Amino acid sequence: MATAAKEIPREVPAYRTHEIRPRATKYAVLIPVINEGERLLGQLRRMQFLQGVADIIIGDGGSKDSSGDPAVLAELGVRTVLVKTGPGKLSAQMRMLLDYGVNQGYEGFVFIDGNGKDGVDAIPSFLEKLDAGYDYIQGSRYIPGGEEINTPWDRKIGVALLHAPLISIGARFRYTDTTNGFRGISRRVVLDPKVLPFRDVFDTYNLHYYLSVRIPRLGYKVTEVPVRRAYPAKGPTPSKIGGFGGKFAIIKLLVKAAAGQYNPPA
Repeated sequence: MATAAKEIPREVPAYRTHEIRPRATKYAVLIPVINEGERLLGQLRRMQFLQGVADIIIGDGGSKDSSGDPAVLAELGVRTVLVKTGPGKLSAQMRMLLDYGVNQGYEGFVFIDGNGKDGVDAIPSFLEKLDAGYDYIQGSRYIPGGEEINTPWDRKIGVALLHAPLISIGARFRYTDTTNGFRGISRRVVLDPKVLPFRDVFDTYNLHYYLSVRIPRLGYKVTEVPVRRAYPAKGPTPSKIGGFGGKFAIIKLLVKAAAGQYNPPA
């Protein structure tokens, strides 16, 4: 079903590579960040148990703080820091991270946000599912064993009534937590020409939505695993999406993904 990496055309934003140490494992944890500061550093401290289990790769979108500083991140077990210099937002960072990961020969990947909201102790569960032959693994706080803390009410309603139903209908697979960026994906999916994630059309948040729909529609093995996601009890909610305009733009991306408008040409 998959094909060789060199046979797949790739559109990837320009980026700089700061390789701190050699590859040590068959899986990589990919963390897209921008200006996460201490939230990222605290998260990386909690991820020290992954040494020798999965390599950690940071995909910085142009931070002005320590989020993309290789000297700081090297002390926290990070294998490589990628700094995007080309255009695009989250989806462009994801393409950058996957491009590097594929080139390095990793067999699978786990995406996790770098803002400290996710329970990093769930990462081995994603790796176990990859070992078991699953190709796409969605983290969910809404299934048995999952946990949500201080989730904003508008997010709860949006996931339950709009986001998860739309993605599930398009995917023909019932998801419960489609806004959660904690996900696993196999190498063979990334390299499948019927998926083709390396396209410039994926520049904001649409790559996550597209993969959620496209992968199960192609017959790959998909599942959810329980995760923990905690929002701060006080202060602003860590998020890159704000205001009515941002939320409306997300709805448009959702509809396009569910309707198959991002599918590669036949």
